[in-house]
This record gives sequence, structure tokens and C-alpha cells, in this order.
Amino acid sequence: MRSMGTGLVRALLLCVALLGARAAGAASMSLGYSDWPGWVAWQVAIDKGWLKEAGLDINFNWFDYSASMDAFAAGKIDGDFVTNGDALVTGAGGARNLMIMATDYSNGNDMIVARPGIKTIQELKGKKIGIEIGLVEHLLLLDGLKKAGMTQNDVTLVNSKTNETPQVLASGQVDAIGAWQPNSGMAMKAVPGARPVYTSAQAPGLIYDVLMVSPASLAAHRAEYLKLIHVWDRVVKYINDPATQPDAVSIMAARVGLTPAQYLPLLAGTHLLDIAANKKVFVKAEGLGSLYGSSSIVDDFNVRNAVYKQPQNIDGCIVATLIAAQP
Repeated sequence: MRSMGTGLVRALLLCVALLGARAAGAASMSLGYSDWPGWVAWQVAIDKGWLKEAGLDINFNWFDYSASMDAFAAGKIDGDFVTNGDALVTGAGGARNLMIMATDYSNGNDMIVARPGIKTIQELKGKKIGIEIGLVEHLLLLDGLKKAGMTQNDVTLVNSKTNETPQVLASGQVDAIGAWQPNSGMAMKAVPGARPVYTSAQAPGLIYDVLMVSPASLAAHRAEYLKLIHVWDRVVKYINDPATQPDAVSIMAARVGLTPAQYLPLLAGTHLLDIAANKKVFVKAEGLGSLYGSSSIVDDFNVRNAVYKQPQNIDGCIVATLIAAQP
């Protein structure tokens, strides 16, 4: 066998070293996502190859929702898609995070579902409600009761895991339950005639869904996150365009094992937020129209219900500069 010349060997070794250094400098990012329409929507970008097209090397890791937050808290992923309330809970638990964009707000998928014969939230006075105390449906219930001139003292809460609420309602132990899709839909199927008496569509902005990232990841990958937000805008437009929506829904439905026809109602209950909408919700203001205002309301709820003890610094939990930098 002929041996290579010394100069060629050195050149090849240098090339390998440079490639290794480049690979080390371009370490991929990892994000957690789970079964919620505003997060399943990312599957469109994944399947279409839009992330690579934007020059992004990002691993999207599929989790059960709570497991994704555990992975983030353990430092196994750079970021996670969660509700703004759960971003606050995660931070209060010691896993500091920053909300850098919003994917959507719940627009009907979160529901208070009552048994047959109960048509309004006012009719729940003196009744039992199965709900996972301290989670977003509890917050939704309080908002509905307040608008009806009632308080939590007017009902009896029965602590129930959200994924068990269909069985709880069917058992007759309670008069209503609080759950998000698909559990709320399953509850109505389990009890024919059951209906929603209050939904997140009546409180737009009460439940925002966001991307939370670690401060270290944001510092290291700010340019990549700016590109990611731009890809998200493309995803929203593709889903909302009547010409391309069937393809988008087909991709999303396949990810969670449903048919497009089954998935459409879930998508309808989710208000996706493009860059223009993000620019509005990332303006600091009171009320549900702002991520700041909504998060303040959730923070107060969390403290009052002992989800955590100390109020969180809302301004320190939200970074608006990446959205503001978008064209």
C-alpha cells in the first residue's frame, strides 16, 4: 500500500480538527413539546423541513406534559412549551426560565362541563365540581364564578385529576367538572347531554401558552431563537390559510393519532398567535390582553391557592426583546 505524504496527512488532520471545532460550536438545541394544538403545530415545521431551511439544528422532544417540565427542571432540555402559569410554577420551584414567545391562547378548549339539566354557571350554586385544585381549570372556574357574581364559597370543590374527570362526571359524584381537551370532550361523550357552561373562549388570554427557555440557553442561542420565532410565524400562516390548512391539520392529527376531522374542533379551540399578535401581547399592561397582565393574575391565583408561597417577579420572567426585534 502506498503511504500518504506528510503534508497531505497534516492537511487532512487539520481539516478534521476544523470540522470537529465547527460541530462543537454548533451544538444543537433541545425543546420539549406535548399534546396541545398550539404545540403540535410545530410538527408542520418539522415535517416540512422549515427548521433546517432556516439554518436551525433543534431537536423537538415529544413528552407527556408534566414530564416535559420535569426534563426542563433537570436541565435536560433548553426550553419547553407550557402555559404561562406553569412557567411561573416551574420558576418558583427553582428552575428559572424566561418566556420569550407565545404560541397561542386557549379559545374554548378549556371548559367547565356540567351534567344534563344545568345550563348556566349560575346554576352551579351549591353544587359539587370536580377539578384539579391549583391548575388552570380552577383559575377558569373562579373567573366564571366572578363574572356570575359568585365566589368559590358558593360551590364545593372535589379535587380530581384532570385526566380522570370524564369518569368522575359519569359516576354522578359531582355536578360538573373542569378539564381541557380532549378530557372535556370525553366527559361530554361519557355523559350524553352534558354541556359546557363556561369556557376559555369567554376569557381570552386567561391561559396563554408560551415557550420558556433557560437564561443560559437564551444567552447562548439568541440568534437561533430569533429565527425560530420567524419559523413559527410561517407555521401559523400555513395553518390559517384555507388553501393549506387541510395539509397542516393532516400533519397535526397524525402526530397525535387522530383523524383530521377529529382534530379540527381542537384546533378551533386554540387561538394561534403570529408575530403581529405576539407584538401586542408582549406589551406590558394590565388585563388579559397582555402576557404581563395575564401572568400577574395567574401569579396572584397561585399564591392564594398555595401553589407556591412568594409572588414571582413577572417583569423578570418575560423577555419581550426577541418579539420586538421581529420585522
